[in-house]
Amino acid sequence: MNILIIGAGGREYSIGLALTKDENVEKLYFSPGNGATDELGENLSISDFNALADFVEANNVDLTIVGPEAPLVDGIVDVFTARGLTIFGPTAEAAQLEGSKIFMKNFLARHSVPTAKYIETDSLEAAYTFINTLEAPIVVKADGLCGGKGVIIAQSHDEAKKAAGEMLSGNSFGDAGTSIVVEEFLDGYELSVFAICDGKDYVVLPAAQDHKRLLNNDEGPNTGGMGAYAPTPLVNDDIYRKLNERVIEPTLKGMEAEGMPFTGVLFIGVMVVKGEPIILEYNVRFGDPECEEIMPLLKSPASELFYKAATGDLKNARIEFHDKYAVGVVMASKDYPYKSSPAAEIIVDDIYHEELKENAHISYAGVSRGEDGKLYATGGRVLVCVGIGDSIAEAQKRAYMLVGQVHYAGKQCRTDIAYQAL
Repeated sequence: MNILIIGAGGREYSIGLALTKDENVEKLYFSPGNGATDELGENLSISDFNALADFVEANNVDLTIVGPEAPLVDGIVDVFTARGLTIFGPTAEAAQLEGSKIFMKNFLARHSVPTAKYIETDSLEAAYTFINTLEAPIVVKADGLCGGKGVIIAQSHDEAKKAAGEMLSGNSFGDAGTSIVVEEFLDGYELSVFAICDGKDYVVLPAAQDHKRLLNNDEGPNTGGMGAYAPTPLVNDDIYRKLNERVIEPTLKGMEAEGMPFTGVLFIGVMVVKGEPIILEYNVRFGDPECEEIMPLLKSPASELFYKAATGDLKNARIEFHDKYAVGVVMASKDYPYKSSPAAEIIVDDIYHEELKENAHISYAGVSRGEDGKLYATGGRVLVCVGIGDSIAEAQKRAYMLVGQVHYAGKQCRTDIAYQAL
């Protein structure tokens, strides 16, 4: 099987890494890939969707897997399916679950999926009126895609009104913020749950927990994620059952009833409040860095999971996971998340420790290959050090042992990933 992966981050690298261990896979392509994906397959410099479809036809690519949200919202799946090509991901219409927070919140309300009390509006007056009915903190969200940065948790009514005003004026997030969602703040613990869907059937992956804040103890600014671990012991069978019955099944039935059956990854942002799962948001792709921990836990061939979902055949898939834990620590650049940092050469020490060799690896993200053939840190989140173990503590220890082997100027990371579970 020949497979094309769309994207350039650690998520796409980790999917590729899982597929390199899959005996069903002959050749991997990445578009565009990053400076390290060329060690797993071939990088392509093609961005136009029709030109990518031409490449897929010419090179007998059996499956395309879309990593990031932007090409999904922009309709890459529609282009490929119109040409009879097999692609994993939702159509542009179904991708509105992430592309528009207003669409998503109204969909949840229509199908009685539990979510926070909210208003969607483009009126500052209506936003102010609703803000006055809520207790602080208050959540203000831009409607469109903002690269994971369009959510403000305001600590006061005045801060919430200021955030709403800046979004609606276009100052904060441009056109993505000209309509907004204001909602009540839910106090509980957050989970990332992923369901692989084929339109009717689904497979729930081990639940993960992300660490969004830059600094230890969940302090500092929000980021795209500084690390994650899976599976989390904060999910029990009762919560999984409630998620299946109250969230995933009504969502798949609702999407089908509304003429846009959902295929791909349904990423469910969950807040557990007093034992009850309440939905914060949907995304339509794997989380990053959660994907980096979930993929190495997959025991059955990765190609089967993606191909059977893309072809509507999940009911005949045998998907198994290792009875282990994974912890991933993001190593970021010096000035992340405030501004871009100068390129810095990455040096990874030779690893002689057998335990580490067999139970830890790096998923590369914001890296480029220099003309000298060396790898350079050029992005905000540079790479993820992933440790696997029979316990969270063992996996965490191995992840941080690997962190100690990686060097580049200005490297930064949290030192407490998975602390909630430990």
